[in-house]
Amino acid sequence: MAVTRIGLAGLAVMGQNLALNIAEKGFPISVYNRTTSKVDETVQGAKVEGNLPVYGFHEPASFVNSIQKPRVVIMLHTWSRVTVLLMEEMSGTRTLRGGRRQWRSVASSILGMVFPEEREGARNGPSLMPGGSFEAYKYIEDILLKVAAQVPDSGPCVTYIGKGGSGNFVKMVHNGIEYGDMQLISEAYDVLKSVGKLTNSELQQVFSEWNKGELLSFLIEITADIFSIKDDQGSGHLVDKVLDKTGMKGTGKWTVQQAAELSVAAPTIEASLDSRFLSGLKDERVEAAKVFQGDFSSNLPVDKAQLIEDVRQALYASKICSYAQGMNIIKAKSMEKGWSLNLGELARIWKGGCIIRAIFLDRIKKAYDRNSDLANLLVDPEFAQEIMDRQAAWRRVVSPCHQQWRQHPRHVGESRVHVHEEAQGNVKEPPICEFCDGGLMATHSNEMVMARRPDQTKTMVGVRPLLPISPLAKG
Repeated sequence: MAVTRIGLAGLAVMGQNLALNIAEKGFPISVYNRTTSKVDETVQGAKVEGNLPVYGFHEPASFVNSIQKPRVVIMLHTWSRVTVLLMEEMSGTRTLRGGRRQWRSVASSILGMVFPEEREGARNGPSLMPGGSFEAYKYIEDILLKVAAQVPDSGPCVTYIGKGGSGNFVKMVHNGIEYGDMQLISEAYDVLKSVGKLTNSELQQVFSEWNKGELLSFLIEITADIFSIKDDQGSGHLVDKVLDKTGMKGTGKWTVQQAAELSVAAPTIEASLDSRFLSGLKDERVEAAKVFQGDFSSNLPVDKAQLIEDVRQALYASKICSYAQGMNIIKAKSMEKGWSLNLGELARIWKGGCIIRAIFLDRIKKAYDRNSDLANLLVDPEFAQEIMDRQAAWRRVVSPCHQQWRQHPRHVGESRVHVHEEAQGNVKEPPICEFCDGGLMATHSNEMVMARRPDQTKTMVGVRPLLPISPLAKG
């Protein structure tokens, strides 16, 4: 006899917490896992949290038959023999295919939707990006609207993305933007730590202050938090003990591959991926450090307050670029596949329940609301003005033409070191290097920025390789 509205198969940490979230919102749910102890564990957890309506089943047939028709099942495990067995049992079933799947894998009869891979988002409300069968979406829309993250000024963080694999594609690019965002924050940290010589206490204060303004976001918030955490197994701060080696789960790489296939420039996201590649080569880097020796530090005086403000402005401008690149990839794929995706709506549902949630997503939504055919976020009048307003600070952070820096850092792949001559007379901006034509965010980033030659008759694009890996780029 059917007892529930929806079922969930796959009870790892994400699955367990998502089931509890759904039950807490008033929807009885059936759960199944091949390892039956996970089923019992989930049911017991539901009892502890207030006898939530979670019903466990040890056999696929009894699990499927417990769900009312047309059956809705969330499947949160890799495609396997168990998946096939469940599909065979589910005649007249609408399936939500979760997990980290490539966008191509979503069939027309399935609603593809990637759920969060951490406890907090699954339990308290994720940003949901369903794509595929519109009929299936409408059938469970009432559930998704309540389960999703709730943002007071813009509603539930869920919307029907579009046909086919559009939902999974959008989540994939979301993760690519996240790669870029994390790398930019790491580089901002690196500049403040290496050039400004800020202590962890000062860094905590700086990032906390930044999180009160235009940089307000989840990533800035947790960056501020980490600087205050002491090592509970030793002395000093935990951030200084983090191994500079990271890995990845694939979505950033897939995003860059799609950008290449679509001929869309995504230098920030690409550079962040390169940094992860280099970070993973820890043993090689240790050996290389024995060959490439030298003291590249500088004892020149630095105006710390000015550097902090310049880095703040440069970071904000660079984050705009990272989001713009992601939106360009989504727009290009939407045009190729005929998905007709609403970019403003994507910005809205990213405001809560996801890693890249940030206050300036409001303004991205408004930009696309003003002009849904916007060629690039950077040419929206408001964002264009913000980029121009921050260009001087951006260049002061990254340009070797900074008035206090005489000797140019050696370029990776270049054998020469050259010296910039300081401009004569009163200048409102730092002198411009003929060789570099400006710089990028941040010290070794791969972002693009316009730079004028001294005659101001040409616009060039400067690119410098990205090297450093810092606290956040470890996920």
